[in-house]
Amino acid sequence: MSKEKELLHKLPEMVKDTKSGKIYWDVECQTTEYNPQDQKPMVEGEDGEFWSVDECFVSYHCEFRGTEFLMITYEMIHSKGEKKETTNLVFLPPLGIRFFDIHSLLPYAVKADQILTYNIHMLWLSILELQRTNPDALHFDVNERLLTIDEN
Repeated sequence: MSKEKELLHKLPEMVKDTKSGKIYWDVECQTTEYNPQDQKPMVEGEDGEFWSVDECFVSYHCEFRGTEFLMITYEMIHSKGEKKETTNLVFLPPLGIRFFDIHSLLPYAVKADQILTYNIHMLWLSILELQRTNPDALHFDVNERLLTIDEN
């Protein structure tokens, strides 16, 4: 079974087990979303206008039904006024690779269609709810990320 299909099968079960308190999550997040606007890179879009760039990495780690699980997601958000465009990537690296670095994670990329992205979002929402209702049931760490756009 492909990694995408495995995730599509596993994620709804993880959401269910998270809601019933069967999973202890270790979640780390780095985001530029709350950085001052003047610290965000600007890139020129196809329309010739400049867009600000944010990015967010999230590492999801737990033991799920007797096996360690690690998934890292990445979202790049281009914004211009009210307009937003996003790119989402999903990685299933070995347990020892927990870098928030695209180049290190690329060999472990998983094709993420809208259904997989939706299921990951549902997991994210269930973890946020767990953080709100039972913060002792997980480790949740959010940090500022400094963003530098690779111009090569």
